[in-house]
Amino acid sequence: MANRKRPGRRRGKSRARALDPERLLDAGKEALEGLRERTETGHRAAGRMPPSEQSSLRTSGSHRIIDASIRDPHPLTEDAKFLEKGQSLHDFTRTDPWRLMRIQGEFIEGFDRLAQVTKGVTIFGSARTGPDDPQYVAAQETARLLAEAGFAILTGAGPGIMEAANKGAKLGGGHSIGCNIELPFEQGANPYVDTLVNFRYFFVRKTMFIKYSNAFVIFPGGFGTLDELFEAVTLIQTGKISQFPVILFGQHYWAGLIRWLQSRVLVEKKISSGDMDLLLVTDDPEEAAQAVIAAYGAHLNAARGRLDGSI
Repeated sequence: MANRKRPGRRRGKSRARALDPERLLDAGKEALEGLRERTETGHRAAGRMPPSEQSSLRTSGSHRIIDASIRDPHPLTEDAKFLEKGQSLHDFTRTDPWRLMRIQGEFIEGFDRLAQVTKGVTIFGSARTGPDDPQYVAAQETARLLAEAGFAILTGAGPGIMEAANKGAKLGGGHSIGCNIELPFEQGANPYVDTLVNFRYFFVRKTMFIKYSNAFVIFPGGFGTLDELFEAVTLIQTGKISQFPVILFGQHYWAGLIRWLQSRVLVEKKISSGDMDLLLVTDDPEEAAQAVIAAYGAHLNAARGRLDGSI
């Protein structure tokens, strides 16, 4: 009997999908639409009309309307225009040097608005998670426990896990902060935010999360959540920040990532064994909160020890 070859299988070679520029363009559009859908789902799950369907956006706390004076007619965010190549130089207000001034102003505003936050925790997670989801309940409880321990709670201001965390902060009597980001569509802020700061640029907003947080608690989410996770771990690994717990909430959700890091990245020595100790995985709000509280206490003790040693 002749040997039969399995169709589509080639030994020694992995099957890679050919890069199709048109498909890539469509994928980008589909990804943006998917982001919009997930955000709107989060609002609807909480019993609210999505901002895109509202005649006027209701916001809570302090709200700054983004100045549209230098925007192009086409719907590009300031991030997109800043990163865009081949821009026209005829109008100075549309050039990168001018945008650097806008970026500087955004940093100044963020620092000014958040200057009083000396003890904070940022909680990340999906915008799609509804109030009846166990992860929403867990995020709310984690934030409540941290707020009762004196921590301000920072989120991206949107629905889902972000809303749960801001709500938990309010229930715990803590400061509830939302750092909103400009998107090609209006995502809206959840109603549990006390202090709302709007950002045009992702990297400015990410700086605020790191600068004003003593820990990250990361619930199940997508690319944005993963981005914040790996940025925090990279900053710790490179000595840019210290005593900074990174807590992954939801053992089942994160199990595949942890296995891949251990079996592939660690085994191939792309990271060291100590790097895996930078992450705590849990399903318990109490454990998550206590890990943050303990790390903060250790940080204070270490600071006192350095001060005593210098006297």
